[in-house]
Amino acid sequence: MSKLLTKAGLLGSASVALGSVFWPQQKTESEPVATSPPSSDPNSSSAYELKLVQVLFRHGARTPLKSIPDVLEAQWVPSLLEPPPHTHMNYVVTDLQGGPKPPSPVEDGYRRNILSGGSFPGQLTTVGMQQLYELGERLRRRYVEEKPFLSNSFIPTEVYVRSSNIVRTIESAKCLLAGLFQQKQTATVSILTADAESEILYPNFHGCKLLKILSSHRWAELSTLPGIAADLQSIQSALGIAAHQHVDFVLIRDDMVARETHGLPCPPALTSWRNKVEQRAVDVMFHIYQPSKRENLQLCVGPLLHELLDNMEKKLQGSSSASNRKLFLYSVHDTTLIPCLMALGLFDMRWPPYAADLTLELHQSRQTNEPFVKVTYLGQDQLIPGCSGVYCPLQEFKQALSGYTLTSDLYRSLCNSTGLPEP
Repeated sequence: MSKLLTKAGLLGSASVALGSVFWPQQKTESEPVATSPPSSDPNSSSAYELKLVQVLFRHGARTPLKSIPDVLEAQWVPSLLEPPPHTHMNYVVTDLQGGPKPPSPVEDGYRRNILSGGSFPGQLTTVGMQQLYELGERLRRRYVEEKPFLSNSFIPTEVYVRSSNIVRTIESAKCLLAGLFQQKQTATVSILTADAESEILYPNFHGCKLLKILSSHRWAELSTLPGIAADLQSIQSALGIAAHQHVDFVLIRDDMVARETHGLPCPPALTSWRNKVEQRAVDVMFHIYQPSKRENLQLCVGPLLHELLDNMEKKLQGSSSASNRKLFLYSVHDTTLIPCLMALGLFDMRWPPYAADLTLELHQSRQTNEPFVKVTYLGQDQLIPGCSGVYCPLQEFKQALSGYTLTSDLYRSLCNSTGLPEP
């Protein structure tokens, strides 16, 4: 069982060794924006001036990364992937310096396989495109209509767009922009991507040697965790999966939720196991990321968290071209959001749904000019542990994240080492 879990976890559905990021869920529902309380309230939005918005969002619904073996396969026909006309935007994909798009070994890996029905694994579907369009509409209501912060159309000097170099996240970014700006643009959108070795928009088990070593040990430990190995054996038996097949709860959940979201049939035995699969998949990820050990989260999302804070500092200093930006969009994965939520003390042991959004707003007090950060998740305001209020003083926010952020130089140094120094 230990061998099964280790191989399946490290090389299977989680695709941890490749640094690929994936796994689905239900649709994200748009949340209404609350009206502003009186300005005398310290948490009143009217007491602050919005300076910068940064949004990390998960891609929309997609085809599974791998079908559960030995069970009735869903038919993932190409018609499920047709883009709605209202999600079109003119865009180009480049590297981080504006040069040619880097190679994408993760995407290449998907396209070496074909699911039953004729589609590739891990591809954004029509349902997923609509989910991101609707997220863009929600952001439009908040930042264009109710709070005139962004322009009515896409202007490249205002909006920075970065995506992992995977087709579903690139397309998700395009669909969000179509909803946010109602397909209005003054120029072609540049969606920036990084090469696979230096990617920081998901835990990079391929590019960070130490992270790969640590994660392989944690996957191997899963067979010793109470209940997980026994439950996996039970569900394999219930589904009729042969003992030699390498499966884990993350793989099973991935296929299950993809089917549910698209109205495709699930094996009856899987339906009866649904809640247990959901619970155990989250248990697995909690063990892999081990938020109680800060170095794990540092290696997973430390450079990304550092970039988010650096964007805020540059905005306040007004000393670079980035100071003119109003919106930073990062098209990422569930395996990005989970460790980010853990670092922020917000992870509620629930898998981030398709099109989930984690938003960081930078504000300044109208009275004192002191900077504040407000965090929302799934459209709801969040109180960060260590912060004195929903509008969190920037210094408090930086202190709350200080154990998890990493500069790029330190990250590279740690990744190439065989162990971490004591805190």
